[in-house]
Amino acid sequence: MRILFATDGSVAADRARDLLQRIDLPADSYIRVAGVRRHSPNPFPASRSLAPGDASTFAGSVARVTATAVAPPPIVDHLGIMLDTTVATLEAAERRVERVVLDGHPGPAIVDEARDMTADLVIVGSRGHGTIESMLLGSVSRHVASHAPCSVLVARSQHLRSVLLASDGSEDARRAERAIVTWPMFAHATVRVVSVAQTGVPMAIGGVPGLYDQVIEQYEEDVDKARLDASSEAEAAAQRLTDAGRPATWDERDGDPAGEIVRAAAAASSDLIVTGTQGRTGLPRLLLGSVAANVAGHATASVLIVRGPQG
Repeated sequence: MRILFATDGSVAADRARDLLQRIDLPADSYIRVAGVRRHSPNPFPASRSLAPGDASTFAGSVARVTATAVAPPPIVDHLGIMLDTTVATLEAAERRVERVVLDGHPGPAIVDEARDMTADLVIVGSRGHGTIESMLLGSVSRHVASHAPCSVLVARSQHLRSVLLASDGSEDARRAERAIVTWPMFAHATVRVVSVAQTGVPMAIGGVPGLYDQVIEQYEEDVDKARLDASSEAEAAAQRLTDAGRPATWDERDGDPAGEIVRAAAAASSDLIVTGTQGRTGLPRLLLGSVAANVAGHATASVLIVRGPQG
């Protein structure tokens, strides 16, 4: 497995690093640790201009003090030191770890690097600074999750003991299911499958006697079918996982898919939510569907967005 781990040395990135250090990977895995250097047009502050009244004072100072050349402070490569430390932390007997310094805006630079190295997985942290902000993806994580050409793990914790798989029967959901079966990191995790029946109360219709009753009757039939489909999908996915050696339980919920997935993960104290990029419908695979985006943006657990090979 080829993994790109993007770090900026923040607390969020350190949590992601610790998770990467703990999870099981294939023996021949390769990890590339990436940091992004943003170049400033002028790293030193501009000199203050002298006001007219300062000239005599400045001249007197020069007369009293012997001029000496002041050497600029040594340039410390903080980014390089941080990357070297991260590499040393992640190195293990069966892992090959290297580092790379990228230039430019972090989001696009990380996506480009993932494409250039044909990464299987990108791992990023989720930075937050308060009660509200901690529930939202930072701009870099959001860009990477939306545009990376491979699977993306947005890490919020240091563990992967309990996994929630969001399944709707789509090909993307099946791909996420196969990742749980085939990736060694899931070998010792407990797995729960959740499928959500999308339900919504129809708007009132006036002016046509009896029409609203017909709408309600059809709505109730559609809800019953949606619940049955969600229940059948969750149970079937859990059975497939169990048959493949990943014992799983299942749950069916009603309502908004993203909200219910997030709530289900919180109720189960899940460390990780695994989801596909799209559901049964959606935009091209390089962009996140609304459900995956909302789950990644609002879950308190880590989120793995599984993408297949890009065409």
